[in-house]
Amino acid sequence: MARTQASDFRDKQEGLLRSAAQVFATQGMDKASMSQIASAAGVSKSLLYHYYPSKSALIHGIISNHLELLDEDLEAADDPALPPRDRLLRLVATVLDSYDGADDEHMVQLNAGSALDDDQKAGITALERRIVRRFAEVLRDIRPELADPDRPLLMPVTMSLFGMLNWVYMWFRADGPISRAEYARIATSLMLDGVKGVA
Repeated sequence: MARTQASDFRDKQEGLLRSAAQVFATQGMDKASMSQIASAAGVSKSLLYHYYPSKSALIHGIISNHLELLDEDLEAADDPALPPRDRLLRLVATVLDSYDGADDEHMVQLNAGSALDDDQKAGITALERRIVRRFAEVLRDIRPELADPDRPLLMPVTMSLFGMLNWVYMWFRADGPISRAEYARIATSLMLDGVKGVA
């Protein structure tokens, strides 16, 4: 008979992932140990291994959970009935809101590198592509010529937008001169209007 999951399984799992992300972000992928992570999470090493049998499985779990939550947030926020510019702004703001409090997870995602095997990388890539595709579709609605097969610029432009969003954690401060909502408007204006369009 299959063993049922405890009712607090998801909460425990997310707590482990948060603690692990913090250790990986501060110690680095190579130096962080499962013992350090178990200690930071306040659990035994055997319990940690019960959830994640290896360091690579744990890193994969952190990134997958981070991207799945982002994808869920985008799915809930996306409204194809909005004018394309407003739709893009909402999606950009959703990414920035989703990144709030997730700097450690984001750092793990950006620095995982060789820590994952090919199957794990394939799963992460599929999630990333689904997220990117949503933005590419909106940008194509705004500028259909970006998808011209003779000069395909849709993906470079889309990834340029993510280039802005993915490095926000390096400089953004909650007590700084602009809010996440304000930066969402700036990033959207930069993408659609260039620097002259930033008010």
